[in-house]
Parts: sequence; C-alpha cells; structure tokens
Amino acid sequence: MGGKLEDRSFLLALAGVTLLFLYLLKPFFGAVFWACVIGLIFYPLHRRVLQWLKGRPNLAALTTLTLCVVIGVVPALFVLGSFFQEGVALYQRLQSGELDPGAYLDRIREGFPVIQGLLERFHVDLDNLKEQIAGAAVGGSRFIAQNAVELGQGTVQFFVSLAIMIYIAFFILRDGPSLVTLLVRALPLGDEREHLLFAKFAEVVRATVKGNLVVAVVQGALGGLIFWILDIYGALLWGVVMALLSLIPVVGAGLIWAPVAIYLFATGDWVQGLVLTGFGMGVIGLADNILRPILVGRDTKLPDYVVLLSTLGGFVLFGMNGFVIGPMVAALFVAFWGIFIRDFNSAPEEAG
Repeated sequence: MGGKLEDRSFLLALAGVTLLFLYLLKPFFGAVFWACVIGLIFYPLHRRVLQWLKGRPNLAALTTLTLCVVIGVVPALFVLGSFFQEGVALYQRLQSGELDPGAYLDRIREGFPVIQGLLERFHVDLDNLKEQIAGAAVGGSRFIAQNAVELGQGTVQFFVSLAIMIYIAFFILRDGPSLVTLLVRALPLGDEREHLLFAKFAEVVRATVKGNLVVAVVQGALGGLIFWILDIYGALLWGVVMALLSLIPVVGAGLIWAPVAIYLFATGDWVQGLVLTGFGMGVIGLADNILRPILVGRDTKLPDYVVLLSTLGGFVLFGMNGFVIGPMVAALFVAFWGIFIRDFNSAPEEAG
C-alpha cells in the first residue's frame, strides 16, 4: 500500500513539475517549436554533412545551420522587410484618399449591373458594404504598418528569439538520435508504438512544412509576377499575401487574384482580365492542385478534407504556427487511433 502511494505521489509530482517547466518555456514557444521543425527538416542533410566531415558532430551541426540560415532565414527577412515597406506605403495612400476601395466597388457594380440585382435580392446594403470593405482595407494596411513599427522597435527581441531558435536547433541536430532514444525510454507507451509515433510526427512535420512552403513560395512568386507584368500596384505586397493565403488549402491565392480579375473586367480591361484569370486558374491554381497532393497529402497520408480542416483549425488556435501544428495533431490523432484499433480492438478470431 505504501509503495503504491509513493509511486502515485511521485507521478503526480512528476506531472506537476513537467507542466510547470512547459509553462516556463511558454514565452519561447515559437523559438522552441521552429527549432524542432528545423531539426527535423534538415536532419537528413545533417547526416550527409556528418559523413562528409567524418563524424565531427559539432562542426556538422554548425555547417547545417549555416546552410539553413543562408537558404531560408536571410531570404525570408528580405521579403518580410519589403512586404512591410509596401504595406506602409499602401496604408499612407489609403489614409490620404489616393486609393478608395469604395470607388473600386462602384466600378464593379457599374461594369456588372447583375451584381446590383443580386445584392438587392439578398438585401445587402451597398453603402454599408462599401464602408466595410474600406474599413477592412484600412484596418489590414494599418495592421501591417503597426507591425512594421513594432518590428523596428522590437528588433532586439526578434533577434534574441532568432538566436534562441538557432541555438536550440544546433543541439537538436547534433543530439537528435540520443534525444529520441531518451524519450522512448521515458514514455510508457511501448517502444514499438513510440517509434511509430515519432516516425509519423517527423514525417508529417517534414511533409507539411516543405510542401506548404514550396506551394506558398511558388504561388506567391507566380501571383506577384503576373501582378508586376500587368502593372498592378503593390505586386510584391500582394505576392506575399497570396503566399500566406496559399497555406490555406482549396481557397488560397484565389482570394486575391479573383477579385482583381473581376475589377479588371468591370473597368473594361478585358485583355488584362482574361490574362489574369487564365494565369490564375491555369498556372497559380494548377500549381496548388499538382504540388500540394504530391508534397503534403501523399506523405501525410491524410485525406484532403482533413488537411483543410486541421490547417484552418490550427490557424485559429495557434496563428501562423498552426499550418504545421494543425496537420501534425490530425496525423497523430489518426496514428493513435490506428494503434488502438490494432492493439486493443482487433476482431476476435472466428471459431473454426
């Protein structure tokens, strides 16, 4: 009796200390999370570098991280800086009245009278809709401008978080196998199950991050390119927005280029409207339809609707980190239930 009480007390204290430690790491959740993601994505490269350097783990991890920074971090910082610059310029033009979203809606209504009839049929107040669109445009650009200011003011904090992320990623790359072995020994789920779950976790993170980022970069670059060719204001800004929206399956970049195409048709720019529509459906959309199932759905082995719902839920609960966390949770959910069905709920053998 005493032994059981001691064991239960110890397990309770263990759970309490673990939760307290996780709460202690809460301010650094983003840095720790992306350090783990970097470690998982770049570990295959790290193994090759380790072989090339003949088993020098510290130098191999440092070399891999340097490649990671050059390939991913530096270009991302450059694009982010340009994005905020164009966002601030857009906010200033909206504030000065140089750009009027309500006027664009009026031109669409004039170009397509049927839209006016549809709005009236569904009892939509056009003036109220114009105010909402104008408010959304000003609010969105103000958000970008404010974050640009906060980014400038919080540069030290940003680079501290970046340094923490890289520092933790170094140890995850260097000590990855030993950390996994330690977790397998510590968790009381059974070694076979734990290896299966860790493998699934790594597989989903790699597929989700690499797949979604590749799709986002390709769609954002294609969207920005066609906007630049058609001389549409803020090509880089809208390219980045399309890249971010493309993280949401199915809808994605079409939320940007489709309304712009409608506006071009409404104002009589039929050639530009046809070019943008054809390029959006035949190139930008096709990139999503071809690349996402290959890079995300096939590797995660999740149905498209599960990927969509888990991604949207992840965005709502975890912000930008959610495009990884959402599908990861969904994949672990499927893996856990698969193990349960296999080990605990298998059909009894029929009597001979």
